[in-house]
Amino acid sequence: MLKTVTGTLLFGVLGFGLVAAAAAQGDKPAVVAVEAVELRAKVDAVDQGKRLVTLTGPGGDTMTVKAGMEVRNLDQVKAGDQVTLRYYDSVAVFVRKSTEPAGAAGLSVVELAPKGEKPAGMMVDTVELTATVDAVDYDARTVTLEGPAGKTRTLKVDPSVQGFKEVKKGDELVLRHTEALAIAVEGP
Repeated sequence: MLKTVTGTLLFGVLGFGLVAAAAAQGDKPAVVAVEAVELRAKVDAVDQGKRLVTLTGPGGDTMTVKAGMEVRNLDQVKAGDQVTLRYYDSVAVFVRKSTEPAGAAGLSVVELAPKGEKPAGMMVDTVELTATVDAVDYDARTVTLEGPAGKTRTLKVDPSVQGFKEVKKGDELVLRHTEALAIAVEGP
């Protein structure tokens, strides 16, 4: 596997498996978790017919990847080129007062390099899910949420979450997840 450089910031909230301390949005609990990864590799070989690219990472590890048919301009990639991949993953969770019903929405964006240039592209996916607080047990530190399909789930709230006592029945919990991936092939 190629060597990675990773930076991670995690802040804990309502039993979603994240750790550390919660940030506050007003008097309601909120959280942001971010992970960024960057990979750099050198192109060793390209099999245009089979659409295979052999890469070597900074630690000397090699791997061969198949470029899907959606990859434009593969014919521009040559041995000696540098490939940079950047991956960003973030989750934001916060509680707010709302009169809106629970729901789910998503947005995806894809951008590719123009024809004739070195392959490059970016993909961003964002999904937002809301749930309504159906019940709160402050002593047991649990919250029961009703999701968009009307199903309920009770979650344990991490003791590090500040502002938990401010969460009330009828509040809305919003989870927003964004993933972004950018890949660029550069000359030697």
